[in-house]
Amino acid sequence: MNKILCFIFLVGVQFVHAQQNTFILIRHAEKDTTQVGSTTMNANPPLNKQGLKRAKNLVRALKKFTVDEIYSTNFLRTTSTVAPLATKKNIEVKIYSHKQLKEFAAVLTAKQSKTVVIAGHSNSTPALVNLIIKKETYPALDETVYNKIYIIRQNNEEFIVEVREY
Repeated sequence: MNKILCFIFLVGVQFVHAQQNTFILIRHAEKDTTQVGSTTMNANPPLNKQGLKRAKNLVRALKKFTVDEIYSTNFLRTTSTVAPLATKKNIEVKIYSHKQLKEFAAVLTAKQSKTVVIAGHSNSTPALVNLIIKKETYPALDETVYNKIYIIRQNNEEFIVEVREY
């Protein structure tokens, strides 16, 4: 009887300490490239009409998820992409630095039972996926690709990635 109780206790302790997170990573929606200098690295253009539509579609694409947190880089195109979702879920968007992805990945994977949406860029989004899963699997997105969603399910140190389009 004591062995059975000990086994149940150990299983219960492992269950309590299990990390079961879901990370949903997206690139920002289409940006307005008609503005002067909008294609330079330091530009901060808004979304264009297609981008605004995609941002609204993100709400539908993620409707089955219970989102706990939303992160974005500090650019108009990324914050605007997640703004409709943040409004719908009544969640404040937190800002992270695309220049400190390794540290941010560590913060994310230390969370407990959270579903987190993260908006980034064509290069930083796949790079962050790779840092979270600890494998160099996903290359930078082409500048014309805005419709990828990376869904990472974390169960302790095991990561399963699903790539969808929206």
